[in-house]
Amino acid sequence: MLLLEGKVAVIHGGGGSIGAAAARAFAREGARVFLAGRSLPRLEAAASAARSFGGTVEIAVVDAMDQASVDRHIDEVTDAAGRIDIALNAVGFDHLQGREIADTSLAEYLHPVTGYLQTNFVTAKAVARPMIALGSGVILTVSTPGARLTGRGLIGNAAQSAGLEGFSRALAGELGPAGVRVVCVRPHAMRDALDTSYTRQMFGRIADASGIDFDEWMDGLTGMTLLGRLPTLDEVAEFLAFAASDRAGSMTGVISNLTAGALVD
Repeated sequence: MLLLEGKVAVIHGGGGSIGAAAARAFAREGARVFLAGRSLPRLEAAASAARSFGGTVEIAVVDAMDQASVDRHIDEVTDAAGRIDIALNAVGFDHLQGREIADTSLAEYLHPVTGYLQTNFVTAKAVARPMIALGSGVILTVSTPGARLTGRGLIGNAAQSAGLEGFSRALAGELGPAGVRVVCVRPHAMRDALDTSYTRQMFGRIADASGIDFDEWMDGLTGMTLLGRLPTLDEVAEFLAFAASDRAGSMTGVISNLTAGALVD
């Protein structure tokens, strides 16, 4: 039996690297997938790839920062599919890293903090309604190792990631009695995401500021992991599919470490 057979999944940030990878895994495992994002060409590409696995995939241009826009789309999904079982927020956007606090403006610091916490609040609030009514559901969020790291140039990313993990834990406690699970995943940088996400530009700026070749800088990240490699998009997507399935039915309020051993819990 397929992991997600008969499930209905909504992915915000569905045209991004993690969102598109998750769409492929969810579709292959039998879910009906609704992709939402701001770039129609990227959504179309992600949907086409997911459909190649035989899944039913629909797309919509949605601003995941805007409550009214997300609410309208969630209503459309529930009208079309009758339910929502899985909601993944894989929204990502470029932000400042690698610069010490003396050279960081308040706006630069707050950009990832406000942005990531806002979109996850907006989407979780929207999907909680049909999930509570159904008495079940899984909300998936995506953090970064910055939640547990220290060092120069991490303050915005660290605050954003730690805040999102705290949000996920609190949301799990709030929605648990209604039968809704919340799982946060914390992957590391992924080499195979560089060409389809903002991370190449962001990491490239950090490497340039450090006077290090980009590939050398990425090798440095790799050397910090216990496995001697970085995670892959498919590995993250496979875990998301498992976490969203009934096989992970007792999993909630957890921060899942997918850093290949860059962090040890």
